[in-house]
Amino acid sequence: MNTLRNKVQLIGNLGNNPEIINLESGKTLAKFNIATNDSYTNNKGEKITDTQWHNVVAWGKTAQIVEKYLTKGKEVAIEGKLTSRSYDDKQGNKRYITEVVCSELLML
Repeated sequence: MNTLRNKVQLIGNLGNNPEIINLESGKTLAKFNIATNDSYTNNKGEKITDTQWHNVVAWGKTAQIVEKYLTKGKEVAIEGKLTSRSYDDKQGNKRYITEVVCSELLML
């Protein structure tokens, strides 16, 4: 059970083409988002689909695979850990972001 402390698994579709950043250190960073869908029936008998968007980042070899093979609309399964961070935008407002740091990727 100790290995399950911060683990996220998602299956979804890419919302956009990945953004690839090659850093001066030689590392590669891929940023993309995926949509997951959940369906349920409300009390009126109507089928409702709830779409959630997830920010994902991948580093190194995983980022290179993302760059080479993934495009908007592709279905993927990812596994990683959930992280949160904050930053100040151009207007000086504090912004918060939660993202999945992808450690494993499976193209479906």
